[in-house]
Amino acid sequence: MKIVSVLLFVILLSCNDNSSTPGPLGETNEISHKEMSESEVSMIEASDDAFTQGLVPTPQEQKIIKTARLVFETKDVEATQTNILKVAGQYKGFIQSDNSGKSYNRLYRNMVIRVPTESFQIFIDGISEGVSYFDQKEINRQDVSEEFVDLQARLKAKRELENRYLELLKQAKNVKEMLEIERELSTIREEIEAKQGRLQFLENRVSMSTISLEFYKLTAETGITQSYGQKMINSLKGGWDGVSVFLLGVLYLWPLFVVALIVVFVLRKILKRNKK
Repeated sequence: MKIVSVLLFVILLSCNDNSSTPGPLGETNEISHKEMSESEVSMIEASDDAFTQGLVPTPQEQKIIKTARLVFETKDVEATQTNILKVAGQYKGFIQSDNSGKSYNRLYRNMVIRVPTESFQIFIDGISEGVSYFDQKEINRQDVSEEFVDLQARLKAKRELENRYLELLKQAKNVKEMLEIERELSTIREEIEAKQGRLQFLENRVSMSTISLEFYKLTAETGITQSYGQKMINSLKGGWDGVSVFLLGVLYLWPLFVVALIVVFVLRKILKRNKK
C-alpha cells in the first residue's frame, strides 16, 4: 500500500509540473506576438507618414482654359440678347464682340462673352434656360498647367542670368566688354518679355473663360411656294439682268476693240501696198 501511495504521489507531481509549464510559455508567446504586432503597426504608420510628407508631392494648382460655343434657335432675338446681357452682368462678365445680320431665311446675332472662370458653368446654365435644344454645343477644357510651370521656370532662369550679366557689366574693364555684355542683356530681356507676355496671356485665358454664342430666328421667307406666273416674271427679270451684265462686260472691253480695229486698219494698208 505504501508503494502504491508513493507512486500516485509522484504521478500527481509530474502532472502538476506539466500542466503549469504551458501557462507561462503561452503567456510569453502571446506577449511577444502582441509586441510584434504593435511594432509592425508603428512601422506601417511611420512609413505612411514618410510617404505622405516626403514621397507625395504637393499638388500644383491646375491651369485650365475653358471655352464654349453655343448655337441655338430663339423666338425673339432681342429678348434673348437682353437676357444674355443680364446674366453676364450678374456674373461680372463683359461683351468682347457683338454683331448681328440677316440672311435669306433668318435673323441672327453673334456674341463673344468673357466671364470669370469660376462662373463658367453657372453662366452657361443661366443662358440655357428656355432653350429647347442646341444646334451646336461645344465645351472645351484645355490644361496648360505644364506650359505654365515650364514658362515660370524658364523665366526664373532668364532673370538669374540677367542678374549675372548685370554683375559682369559692373566689372567690365573697357568699352568693348560693355558693348558685348549689353548686347547679351538685350537678347535676354527680349526673351524675358516674350515669356512674361505668354504667361500673362495664359493667366488671362485661365482666369476669364470665353463663350461664343450664335442665336437666330427663322423668318417667314422660308418655304414659300411661288406660282408659275411668278416664276416666269423672275425668269424675265433674270434674263434682263443677264443681258445687262453682258453689255457692261462689253463696255469694259472697249480698249480691246479699239486695238483690234487699229490692227485691222494697218493690215489692210499693208495688203494694199503689196498688191501695188
